[in-house]
Amino acid sequence: MSFNDSDDPESTAVDQLEAFGLSAYAARTFVALTCLGEATAKDVSALAEVPRTRVYDATAELREHGLVDVQQSTPKRFTAVSAETAGRRFRREYTGRAEALTSALGAIEPVSPSAEQRGVWTVSGREMVSDRAVEFVDDASEEVVLVTLDGLLTEGVADALRDAADRGVAVRVSGMDFSATDEGRLPDGCGFESSRAWSGVPAGRLLMVDRRRTLASVLVEGNGDQPSGERNETAIWGAGETNSLVVVLKTMFSWLNGDLR
Repeated sequence: MSFNDSDDPESTAVDQLEAFGLSAYAARTFVALTCLGEATAKDVSALAEVPRTRVYDATAELREHGLVDVQQSTPKRFTAVSAETAGRRFRREYTGRAEALTSALGAIEPVSPSAEQRGVWTVSGREMVSDRAVEFVDDASEEVVLVTLDGLLTEGVADALRDAADRGVAVRVSGMDFSATDEGRLPDGCGFESSRAWSGVPAGRLLMVDRRRTLASVLVEGNGDQPSGERNETAIWGAGETNSLVVVLKTMFSWLNGDLR
């Protein structure tokens, strides 16, 4: 069994198991047991390229995660849980950790809490920019205005817009390369048509929340992390009524659509 081919399912499985915190030997052992169904340490060692003495350490680690069962025979035999069970175990474990982390971080108060954040901040990467956009929309209490490319209107962003509309926030969305008025993913009646043409403009999205928090992004040449032919995204954001970026983008939104004052 080879673990050097990134397109090979065995290699992918090992990489993901290591990302979840398993040691390399434990990850290889689990994948080998998945292939074999049930096996002895000798069988696993031969297939997974794990020293036989280390197979026992690896299976002990896997048992702690509930991923392997042991038959007390001579020699001992091991069997892996199903792919579905393994997925549920890791999903449950890491969902719990994420919730505990969110709760702990939420309980930590800033040393100097302030709605005004001086300067302009930068965030790079499509997922990271989307996360920041969702965070801003989730905090909205009065108004959200978004001008975006269709490809950047992710499910997470659309869900955040719907949630904001459900709690009474005025949500307005315009598409740079699609008609937001016909977009079924968005809250009813939130779409508006910008009078400005966006063809050839490298802009990605413009977001204004409660007229106190703004974000603007552009699409740039990727660094190898994006799918072939897809450009990466870089954004700047600012917060506070007197923040320079907020002041500039409020003016820009008024320019984009006369009724956005």
